[in-house]
Amino acid sequence: MEAILHGIILAFGLILPLGVQNVFVFSQGATQPKLLQAVPATITAAVCDTLLILLAVFGLSVIVLQFEALRVTLMIVGILFLLYMGYAIWKSEPATNNTSKALPIRQQIIFTLSVSLLNPHAILDIVGVIGTSALRYVGTDQLLFTLACIIVSWMWFFGLMLAGAIVKKLDGTGSLMNFFNKASAIFIWATAIYLLSGLL
Repeated sequence: MEAILHGIILAFGLILPLGVQNVFVFSQGATQPKLLQAVPATITAAVCDTLLILLAVFGLSVIVLQFEALRVTLMIVGILFLLYMGYAIWKSEPATNNTSKALPIRQQIIFTLSVSLLNPHAILDIVGVIGTSALRYVGTDQLLFTLACIIVSWMWFFGLMLAGAIVKKLDGTGSLMNFFNKASAIFIWATAIYLLSGLL
């Protein structure tokens, strides 16, 4: 029980802050004409988090991040993806009664992969916090801790998708979501600039 509670609290603590990944999943729930069309981004985000959690617990990503050249390459690729994604979100139109223009499934998945696997801060959070916390448990306790973190992640992303869909229904004209798209793009560009400052 201690391992499960620890995993739940830790996972919520890491996932709650506003981040690019959260913003993108929420925006898909709000901009897609139908809720089911936002599922690919949601599942991709949850699967990526699951993969990172498993890598963190088993320690593989700790070894990868010890190579400076790989870390720099990861950050550069991540920055380029964020700049492009910010542009795409800025130009996208929220779905309303008059328009159904939204990101296609392929772009959803690519963007979600980029903000999930090419975000150094997200990787360091999961590796540094969840990975090191898992070291205090062995056997079944470690398994329960890991499963708790993964379940929280899946519930959170589907919750974000639903929240986005609810906001869309309350905003029939699309004006609120248009503002949210612009704010999301600015936030994403700011994240890219922040990452770039860490390289300079």
